[in-house]
Amino acid sequence: MWLLIGSFLGLMLIGVPVALALAGASLLYILVTGTAPDVVIAQRMIAGVESFPLLAVPFFILAGNLMNIAGVTGRIYAFAVALVGWMRGGLGQVNIIGSVIFSGMSGTAIADAAGLGTIEIKAMKDHGYSTEFSVGVTAASATLGPIIPPSLPFVIYGMLANVSIGALFLGGLIPGAVMTLLMMGTVAYFARRNNWGSDAKFSWRQLGGAALEVAVVACFPLGVYVLTALGLSSNAAVLIALAVLIAADWYFDFSAVMALMTPVILIGGMTLGWFTPTEAAVAAVIWSLFLGLVRYRSMTMRTLAKATFDTIETTASVLFIVTAASIFAWLLTASQAAQALSDAILSLTDNKWVFLLLANLLILFVGCFIDTIAAITILVPILLPIVLKLGIDPIHFGLVMTLNLMIGLLHPPLGMVLFVLARVAKLSVERTTIAILPWLVPLMLALIAITYIPELTLWLPRMAGMGR
Repeated sequence: MWLLIGSFLGLMLIGVPVALALAGASLLYILVTGTAPDVVIAQRMIAGVESFPLLAVPFFILAGNLMNIAGVTGRIYAFAVALVGWMRGGLGQVNIIGSVIFSGMSGTAIADAAGLGTIEIKAMKDHGYSTEFSVGVTAASATLGPIIPPSLPFVIYGMLANVSIGALFLGGLIPGAVMTLLMMGTVAYFARRNNWGSDAKFSWRQLGGAALEVAVVACFPLGVYVLTALGLSSNAAVLIALAVLIAADWYFDFSAVMALMTPVILIGGMTLGWFTPTEAAVAAVIWSLFLGLVRYRSMTMRTLAKATFDTIETTASVLFIVTAASIFAWLLTASQAAQALSDAILSLTDNKWVFLLLANLLILFVGCFIDTIAAITILVPILLPIVLKLGIDPIHFGLVMTLNLMIGLLHPPLGMVLFVLARVAKLSVERTTIAILPWLVPLMLALIAITYIPELTLWLPRMAGMGR
């Protein structure tokens, strides 16, 4: 156990990328101990990605990239300005609401930070906000990306923990709303303390227009329900309601109705059993192509090719991490290291609430040093048996683990969101880290609430018949 873990930590300390450190430590362990032939590495790498749910990963990444080039980010920003720009600290509130909407399309914190973050930070600096505050609120709101569905970490966790990915998606909605309210409260606090005003004139017309767009989207599931009640099949009802919605959007030229429809289509389709999470990822790509090529006509073959190649590059890096981490996790299990670590944790406590505290501390620490996907792949085989033994719902624990790892993305030495925003804002990593520190308060409050009030996560999946 110490050879496996020690060599991994040693490789990390000398600057070896996390995927290579995982693979290298695994190879060294096999060569030194002789417990398995070398070919096992190749076999475990293939087995690590030989999973149907993992097909969702490239499609969700592609959907996020397509949304970025389809002109959706600008429309989301304009909608958020109309909705909350008139509040004190308006562009800070806009930043958060924009991230909430974009989270329903991208599934990753980094896509949110790199996509909307570029627009938001520039706009906030132009309106007189400090660079540090702009970066801090952008970093905090980016953590919503994997909590509000769809979510790439949920796909990986669901595959490893053998739980419903659709239930995980539903479970993220209320925690996402809690995080949003806490962040908006933090912006309001800073606005009052610094005596900031609004950044957009209050206009009943603009606010009414934004509210109308929300109402139009809300009418979609209602229309489907009414048409179904009238005797139409569910497929026919959805097609008719969607056709009416598209016609209304084309006629009135709404700014964000089509973007707001993305999470409705994905969550609604999975909840009603029309498609699996993997098929939902394909539906997200088709919807993104429709918006970029047909509705907004902002996508060209050049930008489409760029989005495709970016997706290939990102998918390759994600899946390489998954393959390397799967070997490492398998060796942890085969060498009884995972069992030893589980026994060590259980020797400290058999109280599930104390365990959740210890798990939070462990995952927060790991998230500062290891990539999110690799951390999930390594930690699930160690912690899940304890979770099940203590009677903790694995869907609840999936939310806790994901939020911890999202907070880890804001920390050095390996916080990817930290580095992305430092580059976007042209700040040093040190100044970016200091800018993010105040925003750990609402994130930690959200983490405590989600950890110790399981119903925040489990109520919706249970209502949909997906929870235990």
